[in-house]
Amino acid sequence: MSLDVTVVAGNPKPASRTLEAARLLGGQFAEAVTEIDVITLGPGLLGWGDPAVADAVARVRESDLVVVASPTFKATYTGVLKLFLDQFDTATGLAGVTAIPLMLGAGPAHFMAPEVFLKPVLVELGATVPVQGLYLSEKTFADPGALDPWLGRWGDIVRASAA
Repeated sequence: MSLDVTVVAGNPKPASRTLEAARLLGGQFAEAVTEIDVITLGPGLLGWGDPAVADAVARVRESDLVVVASPTFKATYTGVLKLFLDQFDTATGLAGVTAIPLMLGAGPAHFMAPEVFLKPVLVELGATVPVQGLYLSEKTFADPGALDPWLGRWGDIVRASAA
């Protein structure tokens, strides 16, 4: 069974390393990955009812697996990602979706940020988050083998949860 995978990048810069990292991780679970670069949704994120934002929300809700990615800003995820996540209903907005929290940072000081800050909001929205979030260095995330330790430990569990 092929998984329907969407990656959501909540970086204030379009076409960011965050999007690239999410794409790399999502590509481990599906050949084709849908990408949502949240910043490109623009001012529609500031309210409710914007058609492009509604389409992005619907796309995420229809996915088997969603990689939700953010750079580490002030030890947590970005405001632009928060604006997007606020578009989902609490407790049911991500029901039936398996999610992986992914964060990039400059150093190891914030390695717990995906677990402590991003994972709880995904669970609050109803997502199944069966494994530990992933924190990667913004400088080495694309190096060969950078994802291997995490995938070796959690990849099969993610696949089983999303199937």
